[in-house]
Amino acid sequence: MPEPFPDVDALRSGGKRVLSRVLTRIETDTDKPETAAFLDRIAAQAKGHVLGLTGPPGVGKSTLTDALIRAFRDAGGGVAVLAVDPSSAITGGALLGDRTRLKTDPNDDQIFVRSMAARDRLGGLSDHSVAAIAVLRAAFDHVIVETVGIGQSEGDLKQAADTVLLCIQPGSGDSLQFMKAGIMELPDVVAVTKADMGAAARRAAADVKGALTLSPTGSKNWIVPVGLVSSQTGEGMEALIDQVKAHLDYLQTNGRLAARRASQHSAWFRDRVLSEYGQSGLRICQDLAEGQAHHAPFSCFSEFSEKMDACLPPVT
Repeated sequence: MPEPFPDVDALRSGGKRVLSRVLTRIETDTDKPETAAFLDRIAAQAKGHVLGLTGPPGVGKSTLTDALIRAFRDAGGGVAVLAVDPSSAITGGALLGDRTRLKTDPNDDQIFVRSMAARDRLGGLSDHSVAAIAVLRAAFDHVIVETVGIGQSEGDLKQAADTVLLCIQPGSGDSLQFMKAGIMELPDVVAVTKADMGAAARRAAADVKGALTLSPTGSKNWIVPVGLVSSQTGEGMEALIDQVKAHLDYLQTNGRLAARRASQHSAWFRDRVLSEYGQSGLRICQDLAEGQAHHAPFSCFSEFSEKMDACLPPVT
């Protein structure tokens, strides 16, 4: 019989070994009732801000993540990084591409880095990634989620992160191309990387600002800031940190953060049901999705899947 899951105090004080064991168990036993109950309990005790980084390959996300880790640690906060990597075609596991590029102190218990495979989500977040985020944000002040940066990653991040940081590099395209890509409706903050490229970086920032004026950002009260950053020279990093903090301050007023997370819980539940049981499953669970899933998404899905599986014929 497996040992009980730790409470939040043990999770926060147990160090990397306890966290690693918990995350490994979640990956193997995600939908078991005891795992689901633990995840709902821990999700309700979040203390950290979840910052999602996305952008095309080669834009410099890992280098920027390194710089953010240093900035958050210098300010005294603990930092967890969840690097969502492509899945191996052979083992199905993470290829560990992003994790190997991060330069962190292995002896610092306030820095925790975990790679997780995207699995069948093309560039997006697997169900295990969402569960891992719930655990990490209960244990650390800052959680950085770095995605592969292709496919559906931007949309998935919006359903898991408190703040979505979109990274754009010089030469990415003009305003029309950004609009066609459909990504300008998703970020809360935009960083144009490689600011040391000068005029090319400034043109990219102007194109992004132009695209943002043409695209609804989802809120009339938050204007998406666009900044130039260089992880090599440090240019713009302080301003970027301030923009991320400003967005968190915005969320923490008038109950926006709690409402966003409740909406994310329901969206995760519906996505799981759709993935496992299709549109028929969604119709059956509609009332449940709008109610209990707001505050207990993992247990809701565990209970729902048990009922559905009991009604379905066995797979032969």
